[in-house]
Amino acid sequence: MVRTLAIKFKNFSNKQKLVLTWWNNENYKNYDAIICDGAVRSGKTVCMSLSFVFWAFSQFNNQCFAICGKTISSIKRNVIFLLIDSLKSIGFDCKHKLSANYMDVCFKNRKNRFYFFGGRDEKSASLIQGMTLAGVMLDEVALMPRSFVEQAIARCSINKSKFWFNCNPEHPFHWFYKEYIKKAEEKNFLYLHFTMQDNPSLSPGVRKRYETLYTGAFYNRFVKGVWTATYGQVYPIFSLKQHVVKFLPDHFDRYVVSGDYGIINPTSFGLWGRSDGVWYRIKEYYYDSKINGVHRTDEEYYGELKKLIAGFPVEIIVVDPSASSFIECIRRHGEFDVVRAKNDVISGINFVTEALNSNKILFHESCENTIREFFLYSWNEKGHGDCVKKENDHAMDDMRYFVSTIINETVDDGFFVLSTKRND
Repeated sequence: MVRTLAIKFKNFSNKQKLVLTWWNNENYKNYDAIICDGAVRSGKTVCMSLSFVFWAFSQFNNQCFAICGKTISSIKRNVIFLLIDSLKSIGFDCKHKLSANYMDVCFKNRKNRFYFFGGRDEKSASLIQGMTLAGVMLDEVALMPRSFVEQAIARCSINKSKFWFNCNPEHPFHWFYKEYIKKAEEKNFLYLHFTMQDNPSLSPGVRKRYETLYTGAFYNRFVKGVWTATYGQVYPIFSLKQHVVKFLPDHFDRYVVSGDYGIINPTSFGLWGRSDGVWYRIKEYYYDSKINGVHRTDEEYYGELKKLIAGFPVEIIVVDPSASSFIECIRRHGEFDVVRAKNDVISGINFVTEALNSNKILFHESCENTIREFFLYSWNEKGHGDCVKKENDHAMDDMRYFVSTIINETVDDGFFVLSTKRND
């Protein structure tokens, strides 16, 4: 086994010192958690792992804690081996149980156990379920599924327990950024942002080397520590300032609904209204059965569709052409006209690009899933020819069906209306 050398502690930056001592600082000790994000090689992990152990021994004896990473091997490689060597160098006794994935740490007359967990996927949450912990540290938390992270922090039921998070940035609509970093103050979490300048062990030459390794979005993420989208966006023209509105027009002369249907994958519906030649996505419905843990039936989705439409004189519903059972469900109820959407992906993307460029489509700020997917929907560089990644694309498909079928086609010219609503 390759072991790291014990760290030689010299100088810490002010931000690193705060990470090491926040739990004992009169100004910060009442926070329930700490979050450290930012650039690579900025000294977040070393300080946090040491501080986590120091805090544990200052507050507890004979308690259990968890140190979590993307995988068991990554947490051992990136955190545990260096942590053990460093603790030993300052007087701690560490016994690492390799096969059992935990270590017992002793200092003076106190002893605590630290378990290691990998948060690889949604199934990982079951690994930590049922434990009782006094604290948890999640290294590279942005790489873990939300279900695992929230199960881990739910295990911390011991009085005075705290949570410790660190990560490098991902995209700006990542759940951890939206729900934890952006809401750190209301959650009573201490949030610290790191740059390479916060790590005094990096020489100017090493910092310069990292700065030349990356360009564009990856430079912003890894060097500047900014939560930003990567290369390959299908709609780089999309702009929050230009295409997202807070207020809607007072009057619309047409209403249309578009939908992308999924059983395992998310289902997305959008209500569109036209005013002065511009189509506005007024509101949306978006349901992900993987996140919610419950699959919905055609009839249940139809009920949600009716809630979305309620109060609006919708003239037609444009649906994913492969959603035969759902189309039949709409047809059988006889309340709305429904058509199969035009589904040529590349030409549809071109139509959407033209519509964005000419401001023919705008989006109300409440359509959060559509806005999120705009920044994540990307080209598949490994595909043959022009193709997009089949992820973060459900609101995008729903929107593309609308633009291709309604804005760039007329339903009467080449689209068969599959049902006619009853005029009771």
